[in-house]
Amino acid sequence: MTTAPALPRRSSATALRWKLRREAWGRTWAKFRANRAGMVGLAVLLVFAVVAVFAPLLADSHALRVSSASGPILAPPSREYPLGTDDNGRSVLTLLIFGARVPLLVGLMATVISMVIGTIVGMASGMSDGWAGTILFRFTEWFIVIPFLPLALVLATLLGGSLLSIIVVIGITGWPATALVIRAQTFSVRERPFMERARVLGAGPWHLMSKHVFPNVLPLVFANTTLTVAGSVLAETTLSFLGFGDPTAVSWGTMLNAAFGTGAVSLGAWWALLPPGICVIAVVLAFTMAGQALEDIVNPRLEEGR
Repeated sequence: MTTAPALPRRSSATALRWKLRREAWGRTWAKFRANRAGMVGLAVLLVFAVVAVFAPLLADSHALRVSSASGPILAPPSREYPLGTDDNGRSVLTLLIFGARVPLLVGLMATVISMVIGTIVGMASGMSDGWAGTILFRFTEWFIVIPFLPLALVLATLLGGSLLSIIVVIGITGWPATALVIRAQTFSVRERPFMERARVLGAGPWHLMSKHVFPNVLPLVFANTTLTVAGSVLAETTLSFLGFGDPTAVSWGTMLNAAFGTGAVSLGAWWALLPPGICVIAVVLAFTMAGQALEDIVNPRLEEGR
Protein backbone atom coordinates (compact mmCIF):
# COMPACT_ATOMS: atom_id res chain seq x y z
CA MET A 1 0.00 0.00 0.00
CA THR A 2 1.50 3.32 -1.04
CA THR A 3 0.82 6.93 -0.02
CA ALA A 4 2.69 8.62 -2.87
CA PRO A 5 -0.35 10.51 -4.30
CA ALA A 6 -0.82 12.37 -0.99
CA LEU A 7 2.05 14.78 -1.71
CA PRO A 8 0.71 16.10 -5.03
CA ARG A 9 -2.74 16.41 -3.50
CA ARG A 10 -1.36 18.44 -0.61
CA SER A 11 0.67 20.63 -2.97
CA SER A 12 -2.39 21.18 -5.11
CA ALA A 13 -4.43 22.26 -2.08
CA THR A 14 -1.67 24.66 -1.01
CA ALA A 15 -1.44 26.15 -4.50
CA LEU A 16 -5.22 26.59 -4.61
CA ARG A 17 -5.17 28.28 -1.20
CA TRP A 18 -2.50 30.75 -2.29
CA LYS A 19 -4.36 31.40 -5.53
CA LEU A 20 -7.53 32.26 -3.64
CA ARG A 21 -5.57 34.55 -1.33
CA ARG A 22 -3.99 36.39 -4.26
CA GLU A 23 -7.40 36.85 -5.84
CA ALA A 24 -8.79 38.18 -2.55
CA TRP A 25 -5.92 40.66 -2.19
CA GLY A 26 -6.46 41.69 -5.82
CA ARG A 27 -10.14 42.40 -5.20
CA THR A 28 -9.26 44.34 -2.04
CA TRP A 29 -6.72 46.47 -3.90
CA ALA A 30 -9.23 47.14 -6.71
CA LYS A 31 -11.82 48.33 -4.17
CA PHE A 32 -9.22 50.44 -2.39
CA ARG A 33 -8.18 52.13 -5.66
CA ALA A 34 -11.82 53.05 -6.26
CA ASN A 35 -11.83 55.03 -3.00
CA ARG A 36 -10.41 58.49 -3.80
CA ALA A 37 -9.91 59.51 -0.18
CA GLY A 38 -8.04 56.31 0.54
CA MET A 39 -5.75 56.76 -2.46
CA VAL A 40 -5.03 60.38 -1.49
CA GLY A 41 -4.14 59.23 2.02
CA LEU A 42 -1.91 56.47 0.66
CA ALA A 43 -0.15 58.91 -1.68
CA VAL A 44 0.54 61.34 1.19
CA LEU A 45 1.89 58.50 3.33
CA LEU A 46 4.18 57.35 0.54
CA VAL A 47 5.59 60.86 0.20
CA PHE A 48 6.37 61.08 3.91
CA ALA A 49 7.79 57.55 3.90
CA VAL A 50 10.14 58.40 1.03
CA VAL A 51 11.24 61.58 2.79
CA ALA A 52 11.92 59.66 6.01
CA VAL A 53 13.85 56.86 4.32
CA PHE A 54 15.93 59.10 2.07
CA ALA A 55 16.40 61.94 4.57
CA PRO A 56 20.24 61.73 4.48
CA LEU A 57 20.10 62.25 0.71
CA LEU A 58 17.68 65.17 0.92
CA ALA A 59 19.44 67.14 3.67
CA ASP A 60 22.74 67.29 5.51
CA SER A 61 22.57 65.45 8.84
CA HIS A 62 25.48 67.50 10.22
CA ALA A 63 23.22 70.56 10.10
CA LEU A 64 21.16 69.02 12.91
CA ARG A 65 23.95 69.66 15.40
CA VAL A 66 23.65 72.86 17.36
CA SER A 67 27.44 73.29 17.20
CA SER A 68 27.29 73.18 13.40
CA ALA A 69 24.51 75.74 13.07
CA SER A 70 25.67 78.83 11.21
CA GLY A 71 22.43 80.58 10.35
CA PRO A 72 20.78 83.53 12.07
CA ILE A 73 18.46 82.80 14.98
CA LEU A 74 14.74 82.56 14.13
CA ALA A 75 15.33 84.03 10.68
CA PRO A 76 12.28 84.12 8.38
CA PRO A 77 12.14 82.04 5.19
CA SER A 78 14.68 83.06 2.57
CA ARG A 79 16.43 81.65 -0.49
CA GLU A 80 19.12 80.04 1.67
CA TYR A 81 16.64 78.81 4.29
CA PRO A 82 13.30 78.10 2.55
CA LEU A 83 11.46 77.52 5.84
CA GLY A 84 13.55 79.80 8.02
CA THR A 85 15.70 78.84 11.02
CA ASP A 86 15.01 77.81 14.61
CA ASP A 87 16.24 79.30 17.87
CA ASN A 88 19.66 77.68 17.33
CA GLY A 89 20.11 78.88 13.76
CA ARG A 90 19.38 75.48 12.20
CA SER A 91 17.37 75.10 9.02
CA VAL A 92 13.73 74.30 9.79
CA LEU A 93 13.48 72.40 6.50
CA THR A 94 16.34 70.11 7.51
CA LEU A 95 14.76 69.54 10.92
CA LEU A 96 11.43 68.84 9.24
CA ILE A 97 12.92 66.24 6.89
CA PHE A 98 14.79 64.33 9.61
CA GLY A 99 11.92 64.87 12.04
CA ALA A 100 9.67 62.67 9.90
CA ARG A 101 11.62 59.58 10.94
CA VAL A 102 10.74 59.46 14.64
CA PRO A 103 6.92 59.87 14.38
CA LEU A 104 6.63 57.26 11.64
CA LEU A 105 8.98 54.81 13.36
CA VAL A 106 7.34 55.21 16.75
CA GLY A 107 3.86 55.10 15.22
CA LEU A 108 4.50 51.87 13.32
CA MET A 109 6.39 50.05 16.08
CA ALA A 110 3.96 51.07 18.82
CA THR A 111 1.06 50.01 16.62
CA VAL A 112 2.60 46.57 16.15
CA ILE A 113 2.74 46.16 19.94
CA SER A 114 -0.84 47.40 20.32
CA MET A 115 -2.12 45.13 17.55
CA VAL A 116 -0.42 42.04 18.93
CA ILE A 117 -1.69 42.62 22.48
CA GLY A 118 -5.16 43.70 21.37
CA THR A 119 -5.60 40.82 18.93
CA ILE A 120 -4.49 38.16 21.42
CA VAL A 121 -6.59 39.54 24.28
CA GLY A 122 -9.60 40.12 22.01
CA MET A 123 -9.58 36.61 20.55
CA ALA A 124 -8.93 34.99 23.92
CA SER A 125 -11.75 36.98 25.49
CA GLY A 126 -14.13 36.17 22.67
CA MET A 127 -13.34 32.46 22.65
CA SER A 128 -13.31 31.99 26.43
CA ASP A 129 -16.49 31.21 28.33
CA GLY A 130 -17.03 31.65 32.02
CA TRP A 131 -14.72 33.48 34.39
CA ALA A 132 -11.70 33.57 32.05
CA GLY A 133 -13.48 35.56 29.34
CA THR A 134 -15.13 37.78 31.95
CA ILE A 135 -11.82 38.65 33.59
CA LEU A 136 -10.20 39.51 30.24
CA PHE A 137 -13.17 41.65 29.25
CA ARG A 138 -13.27 43.51 32.58
CA PHE A 139 -9.51 44.04 32.45
CA THR A 140 -9.87 45.57 28.97
CA GLU A 141 -12.70 47.79 30.15
CA TRP A 142 -10.69 48.89 33.20
CA PHE A 143 -7.72 49.71 31.00
CA ILE A 144 -9.75 51.65 28.44
CA VAL A 145 -11.40 53.99 30.97
CA ILE A 146 -8.04 55.19 32.30
CA PRO A 147 -7.19 58.53 30.65
CA PHE A 148 -4.45 57.92 28.12
CA LEU A 149 -2.33 61.01 28.70
CA PRO A 150 -1.85 60.74 32.49
CA LEU A 151 -1.07 57.03 32.18
CA ALA A 152 1.38 57.63 29.34
CA LEU A 153 3.10 60.44 31.24
CA VAL A 154 3.52 58.26 34.32
CA LEU A 155 4.92 55.36 32.30
CA ALA A 156 7.20 57.67 30.32
CA THR A 157 8.55 59.09 33.56
CA LEU A 158 9.18 55.64 35.02
CA LEU A 159 10.74 54.14 31.87
CA GLY A 160 12.70 57.21 30.80
CA GLY A 161 12.63 59.33 27.68
CA SER A 162 14.40 57.04 25.24
CA LEU A 163 12.90 56.19 21.87
CA LEU A 164 12.35 52.58 22.90
CA SER A 165 10.56 53.69 26.05
CA ILE A 166 8.19 55.91 24.08
CA ILE A 167 7.39 53.01 21.73
CA VAL A 168 6.65 50.72 24.67
CA VAL A 169 4.56 53.35 26.47
CA ILE A 170 2.37 54.06 23.45
CA GLY A 171 2.16 50.38 22.54
CA ILE A 172 0.98 49.14 25.94
CA THR A 173 -1.54 51.96 26.36
CA GLY A 174 -3.15 51.72 22.93
CA TRP A 175 -4.36 48.10 22.75
CA PRO A 176 -7.77 48.14 24.59
CA ALA A 177 -9.80 49.59 21.69
CA THR A 178 -8.39 46.97 19.33
CA ALA A 179 -9.17 44.22 21.84
CA LEU A 180 -12.83 45.25 22.04
CA VAL A 181 -13.19 45.31 18.24
CA ILE A 182 -11.53 41.92 17.82
CA ARG A 183 -13.58 40.47 20.68
CA ALA A 184 -16.83 41.49 18.98
CA GLN A 185 -15.68 40.01 15.67
CA THR A 186 -14.59 36.81 17.44
CA PHE A 187 -18.08 36.42 18.90
CA SER A 188 -19.47 36.65 15.38
CA VAL A 189 -17.01 34.11 13.96
CA ARG A 190 -17.42 31.52 16.73
CA GLU A 191 -21.14 31.14 15.93
CA ARG A 192 -20.62 30.27 12.28
CA PRO A 193 -21.31 26.72 11.03
CA PHE A 194 -17.71 25.88 10.13
CA MET A 195 -16.69 26.49 13.74
CA GLU A 196 -19.25 23.97 14.94
CA ARG A 197 -18.02 21.43 12.42
CA ALA A 198 -14.44 21.95 13.60
CA ARG A 199 -15.49 21.38 17.22
CA VAL A 200 -17.33 18.19 16.29
CA LEU A 201 -14.22 16.91 14.52
CA GLY A 202 -12.23 17.40 17.72
CA ALA A 203 -10.49 20.76 17.15
CA GLY A 204 -9.11 22.30 20.33
CA PRO A 205 -9.18 25.98 21.40
CA TRP A 206 -5.72 26.73 19.97
CA HIS A 207 -6.59 25.15 16.61
CA LEU A 208 -9.86 27.07 16.46
CA MET A 209 -8.17 30.38 17.24
CA SER A 210 -5.18 29.98 14.93
CA LYS A 211 -6.80 28.23 11.96
CA HIS A 212 -10.34 29.60 11.95
CA VAL A 213 -10.77 32.72 14.09
CA PHE A 214 -7.52 34.55 13.30
CA PRO A 215 -7.85 34.38 9.46
CA ASN A 216 -11.38 35.77 9.75
CA VAL A 217 -10.44 38.68 12.02
CA LEU A 218 -7.20 39.48 10.16
CA PRO A 219 -8.81 41.90 7.64
CA LEU A 220 -10.30 43.83 10.56
CA VAL A 221 -6.86 43.91 12.23
CA PHE A 222 -5.33 45.43 9.09
CA ALA A 223 -8.07 48.05 8.83
CA ASN A 224 -7.74 48.95 12.50
CA THR A 225 -3.95 49.13 12.22
CA THR A 226 -3.96 52.20 9.98
CA LEU A 227 -6.26 54.04 12.37
CA THR A 228 -4.11 53.03 15.35
CA VAL A 229 -0.96 54.32 13.65
CA ALA A 230 -2.58 57.74 13.37
CA GLY A 231 -3.24 57.75 17.11
CA SER A 232 0.30 56.55 17.84
CA VAL A 233 1.85 59.34 15.75
CA LEU A 234 -0.29 61.88 17.55
CA ALA A 235 0.66 60.36 20.92
CA GLU A 236 4.38 60.56 20.13
CA THR A 237 4.02 64.19 19.10
CA THR A 238 2.10 64.97 22.29
CA LEU A 239 4.67 63.32 24.56
CA SER A 240 7.57 65.00 22.75
CA PHE A 241 5.83 68.37 22.87
CA LEU A 242 5.34 67.99 26.62
CA GLY A 243 9.04 67.21 27.04
CA PHE A 244 8.76 63.45 27.62
CA GLY A 245 10.28 62.42 24.29
CA ASP A 246 13.83 61.49 23.44
CA PRO A 247 15.85 64.74 23.76
CA THR A 248 18.56 63.38 21.45
CA ALA A 249 16.17 62.65 18.57
CA VAL A 250 14.71 65.25 16.23
CA SER A 251 10.97 64.93 15.72
CA TRP A 252 8.08 67.21 14.92
CA GLY A 253 7.05 67.12 18.57
CA THR A 254 10.46 68.27 19.81
CA MET A 255 10.39 71.04 17.19
CA LEU A 256 7.07 72.27 18.57
CA ASN A 257 8.39 71.99 22.12
CA ALA A 258 11.48 74.07 21.27
CA ALA A 259 9.40 76.65 19.42
CA PHE A 260 7.05 77.19 22.36
CA GLY A 261 9.93 77.12 24.83
CA THR A 262 11.73 79.96 23.06
CA GLY A 263 8.60 82.09 22.66
CA ALA A 264 8.21 81.72 18.91
CA VAL A 265 4.52 82.51 19.24
CA SER A 266 5.07 85.88 20.90
CA LEU A 267 7.93 86.66 18.50
CA GLY A 268 5.77 85.94 15.46
CA ALA A 269 8.10 83.20 14.20
CA TRP A 270 5.34 81.19 12.55
CA TRP A 271 7.86 79.22 10.47
CA ALA A 272 9.02 77.43 13.63
CA LEU A 273 5.47 76.28 14.45
CA LEU A 274 3.39 75.80 11.32
CA PRO A 275 5.58 73.38 9.30
CA PRO A 276 5.83 70.63 11.98
CA GLY A 277 2.20 71.15 12.97
CA ILE A 278 1.02 70.83 9.38
CA CYS A 279 3.11 67.69 8.90
CA VAL A 280 1.58 66.06 11.98
CA ILE A 281 -1.93 66.91 10.79
CA ALA A 282 -1.19 65.65 7.27
CA VAL A 283 0.18 62.29 8.45
CA VAL A 284 -2.62 61.69 10.95
CA LEU A 285 -5.26 62.66 8.37
CA ALA A 286 -3.63 60.46 5.72
CA PHE A 287 -3.62 57.41 8.00
CA THR A 288 -7.24 58.11 8.95
CA MET A 289 -8.34 58.36 5.31
CA ALA A 290 -6.56 55.14 4.40
CA GLY A 291 -7.97 53.40 7.46
CA GLN A 292 -11.53 54.45 6.70
CA ALA A 293 -11.13 53.19 3.14
CA LEU A 294 -10.02 49.80 4.46
CA GLU A 295 -12.92 49.79 6.92
CA ASP A 296 -15.36 50.34 4.06
CA ILE A 297 -13.89 47.32 2.29
CA VAL A 298 -13.91 45.07 5.36
CA ASN A 299 -17.40 46.17 6.43
CA PRO A 300 -19.41 47.61 3.50
CA ARG A 301 -22.27 48.49 5.85
CA LEU A 302 -20.14 51.32 7.25
CA GLU A 303 -19.97 52.92 3.81
CA GLU A 304 -23.72 52.59 3.35
CA GLY A 305 -24.33 54.43 6.64
CA ARG A 306 -22.17 57.42 5.67
